[in-house]
Formats: sequence, structure tokens, C-alpha cells
Amino acid sequence: MANDITFNITTTRFDEHYAPSESSRITTNFANLARGEHRQQNLRNALTMIDRRFNDLARWDNPTGDRYTLELDIISASLQFDDEGDDREFPLLEVLDIGIVDRSTGEHHQGIVGNNFSSYLRDYDFSVLLPSANAGGGGFSLPDGFGELHGKLFQHFLDSAAYQARFPKSPVICISVSTSKTYTRTDNHHPVLGVEYRQDEYSLTDQYFGKMGLQVRYFMPPGSVAPLAFYFRGDLLSDYSTLELIGTISTMEAFQKIYRPEIYNANSAAANIYSPTLDQQDFSRTEIAYDREERSQLAITQGRYTQEHFVKPHGDVLDAWAASYAVSAR
Repeated sequence: MANDITFNITTTRFDEHYAPSESSRITTNFANLARGEHRQQNLRNALTMIDRRFNDLARWDNPTGDRYTLELDIISASLQFDDEGDDREFPLLEVLDIGIVDRSTGEHHQGIVGNNFSSYLRDYDFSVLLPSANAGGGGFSLPDGFGELHGKLFQHFLDSAAYQARFPKSPVICISVSTSKTYTRTDNHHPVLGVEYRQDEYSLTDQYFGKMGLQVRYFMPPGSVAPLAFYFRGDLLSDYSTLELIGTISTMEAFQKIYRPEIYNANSAAANIYSPTLDQQDFSRTEIAYDREERSQLAITQGRYTQEHFVKPHGDVLDAWAASYAVSAR
């Protein structure tokens, strides 16, 4: 039955002229930046931040600090399955893909796909299903099978012909560390990823990404003030080139400075034992407008949309597919 679910990939260039389409998920970081009176300046400033950070990390043979520029594409993946009725196609996820342009040689290098990962089904799981399961006030608990359907669909997508034909490597999803956990600096140091942090207990997000077949490690890159969480298949340190890793770091660090400046644009770096918090007051704001409150509300709206157009009409088909789907060995 797993063969009944296929995927379609579309690509939209993310630049200063980007405008979200009607089908684009409006909670994505890039869509949030591309609305309002100052949308084009927002986009221009964000892209400049990304390029500057990339060149800051790629300093060799780069005396003027402008050798590289990034070309970013929004990758939208829709799920298609053989089921009677409406809504046979549903938007599964969106991510950013990175192209690295070497202005000195004219070469174009493939970066890592996975930045700014977002998913309608994840919105449903965290903004509709989870709050509903804990509405009674009897203590926090996870619904049975929480995240399992999303995890299997994600892994099926990575193993699909559509993904394999488009991307040579597995994605790396880079996001903020959890404000509910404490991280401890280790002696492990990577020349690009920086110093590694570890924690004693996985966050709910870590567990959720684990069901997607992804491991997690936490690194604070050189010049950064807080560690980032990197979710990946395989070996993060060996499977990707230096330029590929720099592309992911520079892109996601810029977005985190905009989205969570209390953590990633703080005026002092994370200590050896670090507990991230959004209550931090010693930080600098970027000159880029971002509406966090709107983003939270839209996640609920899109979670309900998923419930109405995906979970309810196709629940039996999805349950049967998930029960029959076997995750391939890595």
C-alpha cells in the first residue's frame, strides 16, 4: 500500500522579489518576512545577513569577504494518493534548498536541503492534537502514536523517486535549541560547526524528529552566541562538505536571529552550562519585521485545516498505510 502514496515537488525562488503563493504555508519563516509594507526590504536584509555570515565562515581565499553568494529555493512537496473523493493531493512540507555561487570561479555548488522545515501535519500534531489530548488538566501526556504518521510520511518522501531524482543527499534540518532543556558544552570542536553541546534528555521536538528517522546534535558555530540543533540522517560531520555545512549554518542562523533574537542575537555567548530562554533582555533586535504572534495563531489555523482536509477524510487510508509501511534500514 505504500506505493499508493507518491509525491510532487515544485520550486520557487526565494529572493527579494518573493511573494507567497496562495498554496504556500503562511507560517514558514520566509513567508512571514514577505508580507507587509516593508516586505522587500525585509527580504533584502535577510538575504544580505545570510551572505555576510557565509563569507565570514568561508574566509579562505576570500580576502574581500564577498566571494560567495547563496541562491535559495523554496521546495514544496505535495502528497498524492489513490483515494476516492476530494483532497487527493495535500501539501506535505516546505523547506529551503541552497545553491552556493562562487563569484571568483563562476562555479555553482549544491548546498543542503532542509532549512526552515515546515509541515501542515506537524502543525496539526502540535497545535491541534496535542492541546486537545491535554485539555482536561490532568497532567501532560502524549496521544497514542504521536508523530508516527508524520514520521513515516517524511521517511517515505526521502526514499521516494521524486526526492532521489532531485537531491543527491539527505536533508539537514537546523532549528533553535529547546527552551525547556539545559545544554552542556563538551570538548568536541569542529572547524565549521564549532563547539558541541549535549543534553541529558531529549525534548519533545527531538523525539518527534526521531520518528522522522533523524538524529540530533547541537553545535555552536564560530562567532555564534548559542548552539543550534542539527537533525540529520547518517553522519553529520562526514557526509557533507565544508561549504555545504556553512550554507546551512549561515541560512538558519540568520533566520533564528530574526525569529528568536533573545537567543541567537544575544549580547553574550552561551556559557558552558546553557539554558536558553526567551525572557532574556540583553539582546539586539534586527531591523527586520517578524510577527511571532501571528505565526503561532496561523499554526493553529493550518493545523485545523489539516484536520479537516487530510486527517478526517483520509484517516482510514492513512492508518492502513502507516500500519503496512516498513521503515527501510539505514
